Amino acid sequence: MKANVLDLNGAVLKQIELPGVFDETINNALIKRAVLSIQTAAIQRKGAKKSAGRDYTAVYIGSRASPAKHRIINNEMSRLPRLKNRRYLSAGKVALVPHAVKGPKAHPLKAEKNPVEYINRAEKRKATKSAIAATADIELVRKRGHRLGEVALPIVIEGKIEELDRTKKVVELLKKIGVWSDVERAKEGREYRAGKGKKRGRKYKHAKSVLFVVEKTEKFFRAGRNLSGVDICSVADLNAKILAPGTNPGRLTVWSEPAIKRLGEAK
Repeated sequence: MKANVLDLNGAVLKQIELPGVFDETINNALIKRAVLSIQTAAIQRKGAKKSAGRDYTAVYIGSRASPAKHRIINNEMSRLPRLKNRRYLSAGKVALVPHAVKGPKAHPLKAEKNPVEYINRAEKRKATKSAIAATADIELVRKRGHRLGEVALPIVIEGKIEELDRTKKVVELLKKIGVWSDVERAKEGREYRAGKGKKRGRKYKHAKSVLFVVEKTEKFFRAGRNLSGVDICSVADLNAKILAPGTNPGRLTVWSEPAIKRLGEAK
C-alpha cells in the first residue's frame, strides 16, 4: 500500500510505501474493548466508609416476654432499632436504618468494587494496529462525521510539519490539504454541558477533529493545541482511545513522514 507525501503547500512530493500496519484487519469489537479498558483504568475508586451511619448502639428487641419499657414490639411504636441513650429503649431515637436521620445509605458506592475492564497486552496492541488501519478507510472516516474534501487517505506530510511553531501556519496547512472544514465543524459543535459537570472544569462538550501524529511534538504541539478538536500525539504514544474516540474507529488523521517511518520500524 502506497501513499503520497505532501509538502506544506499541499503539493505531492513523492510516494512512499506504507508500513504493513495499514493493511491490518479492522476489528470494531476489539477496538471498543481496548478503548473501554483505557477509560476504566483512569476511574478513581470511591465509596462510603463501612461504618458510616452504623456506628450506633441501637438495638431492636421484639420479644414479648420482656417488659414493655425494654421492648419495641406491641408497644404502639414502629418496630425499628432504637438508641439506648434514654432511660428506656422505647424512648430512644431510631438508627441503623436508611430512612432514619443520619442513617446509612441503602446501597452506597463500594470502594472495593473494581470498574477496570482488563484486556491482554497483545490484544491492546492488536487494537491499536486495527485503529491505525481504520484511519486510512475513507468510508469509516466520513461515517464518524468528519468533513474532508477530495483527499487521498492516509494524509502524509513531509517532515517540515514538525517545525511549524505558529497556529497561523497550521491553519494555512489545514486549508491547503483540504481538511480545514472539519476543524470548523468541531468549533460549531461545541455544546454547553448539562448537569454538575459545568462546575467541575467541563463546562463545554467538544467534538473531535483532526489528529496529528508526529515523531517530535516539542514545537508543533504549541502551534496546534488551541484549534478546536485538534489533538497532537507522538507516534510512540498512540493508543486505541486517541485513534478511536468514543470507541468509534476512523478518526481523521494527518501523519508526518518521520512518524510513518517510525511506525514501520516498530514491531
